[in-house]
Amino acid sequence: MRASLPRVTPLFFAFVSSVFAQAPASAPQASYADASHSTLRLEVDGKVYLVDVAAGTVRPAEGSQQTTDLFAERCAGCHGTDGRGIGTVGTPNFTSRDLQAKLTDRQISDTIRNGKSDRMPAFAGQLSEDQITALTARVRSFASSSSGKSSGAQGQQVIASEPGIYEPGDDVLFTLPTGRPVDAHAVIVNFSHRFAYEPAFSGTARGADLFGLDDFSLSSFGVRYGVTDKLSVDVWRSPSFIDRPIQLMAAYNVLDEHHEDPFNFTFRVSIEGQNNFSKNYTENLEAVFSRSLTSRAQLYVVPTASFNDRRLVMGSLQSNQILDEPGINAFSVGVGLAIDIRPTVALIAEVIPTVMNATELGIHRPPISFAIQKKIYRHAFTFGVTTSPGTTVSQRAGTAATFLNEPGADTPAGLFLGFDLTRRVY
Repeated sequence: MRASLPRVTPLFFAFVSSVFAQAPASAPQASYADASHSTLRLEVDGKVYLVDVAAGTVRPAEGSQQTTDLFAERCAGCHGTDGRGIGTVGTPNFTSRDLQAKLTDRQISDTIRNGKSDRMPAFAGQLSEDQITALTARVRSFASSSSGKSSGAQGQQVIASEPGIYEPGDDVLFTLPTGRPVDAHAVIVNFSHRFAYEPAFSGTARGADLFGLDDFSLSSFGVRYGVTDKLSVDVWRSPSFIDRPIQLMAAYNVLDEHHEDPFNFTFRVSIEGQNNFSKNYTENLEAVFSRSLTSRAQLYVVPTASFNDRRLVMGSLQSNQILDEPGINAFSVGVGLAIDIRPTVALIAEVIPTVMNATELGIHRPPISFAIQKKIYRHAFTFGVTTSPGTTVSQRAGTAATFLNEPGADTPAGLFLGFDLTRRVY
């Protein structure tokens, strides 16, 4: 630290002191103006100054007395006054941490200077280099608003959504994957509970046992880790009474609407082994496609190939009572929908028909699920009803009809309660 002090001259300290002594109405905003981090851009009351830390000079940015007005005049029509983009125009959200991480200052300034295809005009010859530098720093300044936004009510935080782009609150809708990307080095824990032994609504005195909640639960647990902002891995464990599977998975986000792609696409590879990964192995390949209908709704399609899939039957605490079911290749196509009815509340619906070898797996009707989801920043809680007790990739397409050996358990009358809970811990 002592070695760097001679580079900052008294002129810089005097300038900054005078700025704060004036007590401006709005707090000064500081950011680096170039990729070398040798020039500091300081904005005070709409006036922009360029501070060369190495040379110890301070000068007004040319034509930048109203830099905010310059952005409003030249850029806000397509990018919005707050830099979040305009959904109908399809411009990017400059407050997105992912987007800012992928852009360099040179890329931003080159785009301003030279334009981009037919969507972004070139400003070379219309703006000076100082103005382009100031606008580059202005784009960078939007990154400070990229974290979760306060909803106002009781200080709760929710995930900020970009115009026209839906933000899923969990790694799954109810059972189907959302393909939600994860930040590098993020750690997310997921829980699921399925009260599969009692239907929620059919039969007498459902209220006496809390609509099935006052019964045994199939409780599963998993951890997901972001290797990069595109690649993630996770491990999932389900209980003994559903054959005690352990699932290992890797997922890669190929396309992302936040990066101006037309839809989201995640590819996932997983392997499951029953009885704590000791037998009955099933390999799965998934493609998770999703498309935002608006910033408050998203449609999901999940084609899945499962090799050596097994009938979904009840297991046991004793290893020798976990059956060696024959392996059957299967193919399913899950379809789901999420609609935000409030900024932090979504309605969920999904169906998972098996289109190849359903009869061999004992699947007479595809499982259905309906749920309501509450999203609060890094948490999500989803409560709903379903006809499938499975939560691994291969088991989710099975139903309670084979699990309970009751043919009618996969009808709407057999819907039972369940819930999911997710939490990002790092």
